[in-house]
Amino acid sequence: MSLLSGLSGLGLNNLENMDVFEDPEKAEAKKKVQEPVKIEEKDFIYDKTFKCPLCDTDVPTKIMKSGKAKLIGADQDLRPRYEGIDSVKYDVILCPACGYTALTRFFPNLTSPQGKLIKEKISANVKIPTFNNETYSYEEAVDRYQLALVNAVVKRARASEKAYICLKSAWLMRGFGESVKGTEKGTPEFLAELAAKEEEYLQNAYNGFVEARQSEGFPMCGMDEVTIDYLLGVLAVHLKKYDVASRMVASILGSSTANNRMKDKARDLKDQIMQELKNNKQ
Repeated sequence: MSLLSGLSGLGLNNLENMDVFEDPEKAEAKKKVQEPVKIEEKDFIYDKTFKCPLCDTDVPTKIMKSGKAKLIGADQDLRPRYEGIDSVKYDVILCPACGYTALTRFFPNLTSPQGKLIKEKISANVKIPTFNNETYSYEEAVDRYQLALVNAVVKRARASEKAYICLKSAWLMRGFGESVKGTEKGTPEFLAELAAKEEEYLQNAYNGFVEARQSEGFPMCGMDEVTIDYLLGVLAVHLKKYDVASRMVASILGSSTANNRMKDKARDLKDQIMQELKNNKQ
């Protein structure tokens, strides 16, 4: 029985189990050890400065710490999933001085003719939003991706670059929807709007990669031919283009360079195609 067990009658029952001789400092230290450390999104990013190839301005950008966040899986269309952060939000570099914007892997690669087009059609008119928070919100990330896409169109980028921006924009919309689902903001109307935008981006990503596969070499956006074929297969199934999807699967299964893991994924995709075709006939 505690020496303070009678305190309940005095309205202090929450203090009945206190240790009469416990060191307050030790008690506080014990409490800190027991309390789990809450990891926030800001803990997974850091600020890095890039040099704008168009106007030579130093561009501060928030970048995800690749070794900090834990990869917990990936969607079928290769969208990575990390614990505590959506990495997709942090893959666009935007110059606040001239408006030149691109995915991180493409940002340094700007030719003089492309720069001239951007100066004429974007720099002269663009109004850059201010990004001062510790992290990028989904709304801010959407703005950044739209600027990356319009820059790619204006500078007449390769089909693969535009397709990759569309693919990652689709991933962004999916993540946005997941982040607001079950909240006051996640109304059926808003979720439907995000889903519709995701579908449009996926369609454009598919069209762009089909064009790129016919006219460009590999690697493409950091992906080899097998990965591109798998991605095209997944997008084709999603868009119910089963003939294209089947050709991509056959290409992977017949490839001498595809590893066993990728061939297993292709077999799973083949089973999915067969099942969906069967369901459509019923």
